Amino acid sequence: MGKRPRPVPWLAALQNFPPLERAWGPDDPAPGLLAAGAALDVRTLIQAYSQGIFPWFSLGQPVLWWSPDPRMVLRTAAFKLHRSLRKSLLHFLDTPGCEIRFDSAFECVISACAAKLRGGQAGTWIVPDIVKAYSALHQAGYAHSVETWVAGELIGGLYCVNLGSMVFGESMFADRTDASKIALAALVAFCRAQDIALVDCQQNTRHLASLGAGEISRAEFVAHLDSSVGKTAPRWHFETVYWNQILAPRTPTLP
Repeated sequence: MGKRPRPVPWLAALQNFPPLERAWGPDDPAPGLLAAGAALDVRTLIQAYSQGIFPWFSLGQPVLWWSPDPRMVLRTAAFKLHRSLRKSLLHFLDTPGCEIRFDSAFECVISACAAKLRGGQAGTWIVPDIVKAYSALHQAGYAHSVETWVAGELIGGLYCVNLGSMVFGESMFADRTDASKIALAALVAFCRAQDIALVDCQQNTRHLASLGAGEISRAEFVAHLDSSVGKTAPRWHFETVYWNQILAPRTPTLP
C-alpha cells in the first residue's frame, strides 16, 4: 500500500495559511492542495494571493486552498499572437462599435464564466460563494474584468485579480469566436504597457500553453510574487494605443 497523504489542515476564520511546502505533492490524491476552510472575505483572499494561494472547489465542497508546484504562468513577453488571432483582432479593431472595456460589467463577466459549459467538467468551480467573494474583491479594487464589446453587446471577456504589479488570471468566456482571446490579448497589451511581466494561470491547460503559457517552479513563482505585490498597482483603464504593445508595425512585402 502507498503512503497515506498527510491530513489537510482545517482553517478557522482569520487563521494564517500553513507553509506552502505543506501542500500535497505529485504522488498525493490532489497535488497542490494546501488547506480547507476559512472564509472567502476580501482580507483572506488578499492574504492568500499574496502568498501564492488560491481557492478552488466545487458546489457542496468546503473552501479548498491550493498552491500547485509547478505553477502555470504566462510571461507577457512570450504571448503568442497566432496568425488566425491576429486576423480576428485586426478585424475587431477595424470594425466600428468594437471596443475593449475594463470593469464596466464585472458581475456579468464572472456570471458568464460561471455559466459556461467546459469540456470534461460536470459543473463549475465558480460557485455562488466564489461569485459573491470576487464581486466583493472587485468592489474593493482588487478584481477586474476585461471585456470584449461589439455594438453595445458583451460577447466575451475574462476576470482577474491584481496586487501591485502582479496579475492573477481567473476565468474567461466567449459567446463568439475569439472573443475571450481578444480580451486576453488586451490584458497582455495592458500588462506590457504597465511593465507587468507575469500573469498567473494557476493550472496547466493545452489552451493556455498554445498562447505562450508555461510552467515554472513554485519557488520561482513565489520569488516573483514577493518582488511584485508591494509595488503600486496600475490604473485599470484601456487605451487603444496599448495595442501597439502586441501588434508590431506591418511592413510592406518586398516584390
